[in-house]
Amino acid sequence: MENNRFVSTSKTLTDVEIESSLRPTKMTEYVGQEKIKNNLEVYIKAAKKRGDALDHILLYGPPGLGKTTLSHIIANELGSQIKITSGPVIEHAADLAAILTNLNKNDVLFIDEIHRLNKSVEEILYPAMEDFALDFVVGKGPSAKSMRLKIQPFTLIGATTRAGLLTGPLRDRFGVLARLEMYNEFELREIITRSAKILGIAIDDDASLEIAKRSRGTPRIANRILKRVRDFSEVYGKKSIDIEITNKALDALDIDKSGLDNTDRKLLETIIRKFEGGPVGLDTLSAICGEDATTVEDVCEPYLLQKGFIARTNRGRIALKEAYEHLGIPLSQTKENELKVYENDEY
Repeated sequence: MENNRFVSTSKTLTDVEIESSLRPTKMTEYVGQEKIKNNLEVYIKAAKKRGDALDHILLYGPPGLGKTTLSHIIANELGSQIKITSGPVIEHAADLAAILTNLNKNDVLFIDEIHRLNKSVEEILYPAMEDFALDFVVGKGPSAKSMRLKIQPFTLIGATTRAGLLTGPLRDRFGVLARLEMYNEFELREIITRSAKILGIAIDDDASLEIAKRSRGTPRIANRILKRVRDFSEVYGKKSIDIEITNKALDALDIDKSGLDNTDRKLLETIIRKFEGGPVGLDTLSAICGEDATTVEDVCEPYLLQKGFIARTNRGRIALKEAYEHLGIPLSQTKENELKVYENDEY
C-alpha cells in the first residue's frame, strides 16, 4: 500500500530515473543540510591534504532527503570511485569480502539500508573498518588457521532510516554521524526551481512555492510532484508552470494544502469520528484504516506528528486541535479541555 501512495517517501523505479537526472554533483549545488555540508567540506579537505581515506560516515534520517545523493557528492569531492550496494543484497560474508577486495585506495563504499546487514556480514566489517583488513579462517578442526588479508584504505558511507536498529559495535565504528533533517519550504522551492531548469521547463515563483508547501519536507516528493505538474502544464497548453495549473494538478493528485493525501485524512478521521479523538491503539487503528501497523507507524505517523495533527500517548494515538481544524470538524469544549490536559502532561 505504501508504494501506491503518491506522497510516499519510498523510492520507486520512476524516482531512480528522476533522481539520477536531477542529482547535484558538487557540494555547492546541494541545497539544504547546511551544517552537515559545512562539516563534511572540512573533513574532506583535511583527508585530501593528508592523503588519507575519509573517516567512515553514517547518514541517517527519513527517506527521500538525499542520503544517496550526498554520498555521490562526497565521492566526487574526494576524486574517488563509489561502489553502491545495500544491506539486504549482501547475504553472505563472502559477498562483502569480494566487494572490499576490489576497492581501490580511498574509494567510497556506499551501503544503503545498512541496518539490515546480516550479523555474519556485519562482523566482517569490523576489522575492515578499523584496520582495513579481512579476517578469515582457513581449514577446519585442529588444523584451522586464522588469516588476515590487508585491503586498501576506503571510506564506508552507511545510510539508514532507522539508526536505532544498528548494533552498538557497528555504530561506534563510524567517525562521522550525520542526521539529515526535513527541508523547509524555501529550500524545497530552490530545489524545485533548479530541477525545473534541468528539465527545461519554466516555473513561476508562486507555483514552485506551492509545490514546496505540499511536498512534506522531502525533495524526492517535490521532484515527483514537479514532473506530474509538468504533465498537466503541457496538456493544458501552458507555456510555463503557473499557480493555476499547479493547484489544478495537486487537486487532481488529491494532495491538500498541508501535503496530506487520502490515507492521511482517513487516519485522522478514524481517530476523530470512530474513537472521539482517541486515544486509540496502533493495531486497532491500522485494522480499521486497512493499512498494516508498520506502514501507519513508519510512513503516515511521522509527518502527522511533525505537523502537530496527532500525538502518541501511553494509551494510544490522539488527534490534536490542528487535526480537527484541518478537517473542518468541530471540537467540543469537553474535548478541548481533555487536549489541554494532554498538553500539560507533555503527552
